[in-house]
Amino acid sequence: MQTGVGMIWLVVLLVLQSGLCSFGGAGTNASTRPEFVNIGGVFSINTLIGKVARVAILAAIEDVNSDPSVLGGTKLKLAIQDTNYSGFLGIVEALQFMESDAVAIIGPQTSVTAHVISHVASELQVPLLSFSATDPTLSALQFPYFIRTAQNDLFQMAAVAAIVDFYGWREVTAIYVDDDHGRNGIAALADKLAARRCKISYKAPMGLEATRDDMTDVLVKVALMESRIIVLHTYSTPGPLVLEVAKYLGMMGNGYVWITTNWLSTILETSSPLPLDVMERYQGVLSLRPYTPETGLKRKFVSRWSNLTSTFSTNGTFGLSTYGLYAYDTVWILARAINAFFDQGGVISFSNDSKLTSLRGGNLHLDAMSIFNGGKLLRDSILQVDTTGVTGPIRFTPDKNLIHPAYEIINVVGSGYRKIGYWSNYSGLTVVPPERLYSRPPNHSSSSQQLYPVIWPGETTQKPRGWVFPDNGMHLKIGVPKRVSYREFVSQAEGTSDMFTGYCIDVFTAALNLLPYAVPYKFIPFGDGHNNPSDTELVRLLTTGVSTFDAAVGDIAITTNRTRMADFTQPYIESGLVVVAPVRKLDSNEWAFFRPFTWKLWCVTAIFFFIVGAVVWILEHRLNDDFRGPLRRQVVTMLWFSFSTWFFAHKENTVSMLGRLVLIIWLFVVLIINSSYTASLTSNLTVQHLSSSIKGIETLVSSNDPIGYQQGSFARSYLIEELGIHESRLVPLIMPEDYAKALKDGPHKGGVAAVIDERAYLELFLSVHCEFSIVGPEFTKNGWGFAFPRDSPLAVDMSTAILKLSENGDLQRMHDKWLMSSACTSLGTKLALDRLHLKSFWGLFVLCGSACFLALFIYFLIMARQFSQHYSEEPSSSSSSSRSNRLRTFLSFIDEKEETVKSRSKRRQMERASNRSTDDDGSLNDSKRRHIEYSSNDNFTSGSQV
Repeated sequence: MQTGVGMIWLVVLLVLQSGLCSFGGAGTNASTRPEFVNIGGVFSINTLIGKVARVAILAAIEDVNSDPSVLGGTKLKLAIQDTNYSGFLGIVEALQFMESDAVAIIGPQTSVTAHVISHVASELQVPLLSFSATDPTLSALQFPYFIRTAQNDLFQMAAVAAIVDFYGWREVTAIYVDDDHGRNGIAALADKLAARRCKISYKAPMGLEATRDDMTDVLVKVALMESRIIVLHTYSTPGPLVLEVAKYLGMMGNGYVWITTNWLSTILETSSPLPLDVMERYQGVLSLRPYTPETGLKRKFVSRWSNLTSTFSTNGTFGLSTYGLYAYDTVWILARAINAFFDQGGVISFSNDSKLTSLRGGNLHLDAMSIFNGGKLLRDSILQVDTTGVTGPIRFTPDKNLIHPAYEIINVVGSGYRKIGYWSNYSGLTVVPPERLYSRPPNHSSSSQQLYPVIWPGETTQKPRGWVFPDNGMHLKIGVPKRVSYREFVSQAEGTSDMFTGYCIDVFTAALNLLPYAVPYKFIPFGDGHNNPSDTELVRLLTTGVSTFDAAVGDIAITTNRTRMADFTQPYIESGLVVVAPVRKLDSNEWAFFRPFTWKLWCVTAIFFFIVGAVVWILEHRLNDDFRGPLRRQVVTMLWFSFSTWFFAHKENTVSMLGRLVLIIWLFVVLIINSSYTASLTSNLTVQHLSSSIKGIETLVSSNDPIGYQQGSFARSYLIEELGIHESRLVPLIMPEDYAKALKDGPHKGGVAAVIDERAYLELFLSVHCEFSIVGPEFTKNGWGFAFPRDSPLAVDMSTAILKLSENGDLQRMHDKWLMSSACTSLGTKLALDRLHLKSFWGLFVLCGSACFLALFIYFLIMARQFSQHYSEEPSSSSSSSRSNRLRTFLSFIDEKEETVKSRSKRRQMERASNRSTDDDGSLNDSKRRHIEYSSNDNFTSGSQV
């Protein structure tokens, strides 16, 4: 930084010559609003951007000065300095403006010049308004007086990254001019790509003055790279030559994708129509163009453009580019800001820079450089402008960028170009103009991103794959584990250093042969040949800074930890962790019929026979004569009925609705249990079975016995980290013979209780060791795949090839060739891992028990109601009646046959009715007798009186 500042002041010293006027420290203002305000313009008039900008700026100056309401009668006075394609002259001419009383400078045109001049502008507080210096780093706090009136390249690179991600590409090659504009733009692109898990795989810088030969050298290197997605970030002068050389080298055909920044759209806008031979270079290229909404102001300005070029241009007529629109609006932004500056009491005055005063004297007159006293107020006024111009709404964000950054995406086709969509910072990729979406909530979801179809280089509409295997003469370095056991999967050929055989190698080469392109490769052994190497370490070597390997092929299990380091193909074999333990044959004996059920299931089944029999007896006792009689007969009947349901041989009929409900459910349970028992017993008696004290991984976790595992396998870390098994219990084993010896010795003789390894290995082991077997289920779900560096497109193509091998049967044929098991697999043995457990039938027993409980509950409710009705008919007992008497009465009531209770109740009703009839007759006789007596008394009284 100090060197840069020193260079700046050196330029100042060279520029300032004797005889320059010194302003002194006094202000130079005659009034608050002077007649003229001096502004400067610095750009290359004869460049593609400069000639358009000159016409637009002069037109804007004329429009502002012709409208007294803009500046209240003050006019803008513009002085333009032509940098003539030279960055050095641009710096010199900008510094010359610092000697005058210019309050602001429109320009510079290039980012390189802007970086240098911004240091001086910050010191002298003169705002720089650039419509074309789009370097993202110019927005830094380091340059407070640099104001960009065009879109920041940061957003253009975000649009490029969105296009790359939209089409599913992951790597790009960047070609750029090696200056501030190019380097910083590509750095921004790298950041935006990284946010989408993409990257720049190769950077190809070029000099600003690069010749055709220089460009050829650069493009040849690019052609040798893997990526076919090329981003070209340069200027309008070298850019067409790059594409011309690329076409000459055959890099504009099928498979290539070219994305250019807005320099190409500037050429197409300004110089159209271009000759057909020139347009031929651009066929299929995607380019970006800053988007400006279609407004009345823009249409009016576009309609004036032909007349404006005739009036202000000395280069003939040419088209209007977006830079011309930004240049026109830049003048209006400055005019609005100057008006606000005067409205706030701003005064145009200059003062000496104390840092330069000490340099007074000599021939250079450095003290001629003066500080604009109102520079900070004018800068703030510029950043607070809120207006509408030909480019649409104009307002600055807090980081000094224009609002609503957006770009059009164009596709060069034929003699012109077609618009395939838009990108905006608000909603990403769309096919509708961005301003229509500003009223809706922002939506960056992948489903909402859209573009119209593209015609790619080579005149194809099929999306290019985006990469090829690099044609640079280098071989793919493939790491292969140098195994010492289970060599059927992968083994190094004797006497060679780079030849391998085995199942995994056959699958890899067969998949490679299905790829639509050639992949030169070289196998490199990994391991010392004495111990099985760690596959995790092999995968890790794909991620190191200078990759030892470009891929890893072998018996590599796809685990969570490894997927964080590399990308894996589709699994070509399933191989989870299983347990192998010693087993013994189960011979049939006189008690074999008890083997199908566990003792718990036998006990619960027997209990339910008693429960169901008792419940049915209770429900049927009052109604069914089959369930009545002496106590001994009832007990025998209940037991007989219950156990005969096992064979569906019960002869007693059920007459109650509740009893039938319970019986139906119980018969369903018996049917299931009986069928399961028959099937299991048949299997036990007809198939040779094996038994082991180890039932699965749960048995090993709960015990303290030693466990064997394959050395170098991920099983060790899984058992320790996931299952919490102490490291001291784990015993590393290498060869299959080690497995067999450790299992035969057992935990009490220095061996192991079981071995945990991947199923693919253990199936080979068991094919020749019949005294062992897999016990319990597979407790992890893994597969084997080939590993590639992260985001490698080769992993995707290899996955597709593996799926093809699986579909056409080649994968199975290779499996049978190398891994076809023998010996033990034909014996028809079966491991008796589990008998039928209570948990398998628990639901049935719960269902049956619930039905019994519900039936009894309803039955006793009915009995209580009937008893209450019957008991209320009895004469009220004496107060000495106890609850025990009432309970005995209730039990006797339940024990009675229902017909007896009903007949007794009916008889009592008849007796009660008869008693009421007798009482009524007695009452009538008494009434008659009293009437007769009364009549007699009356007669007797009358006679006495007579």
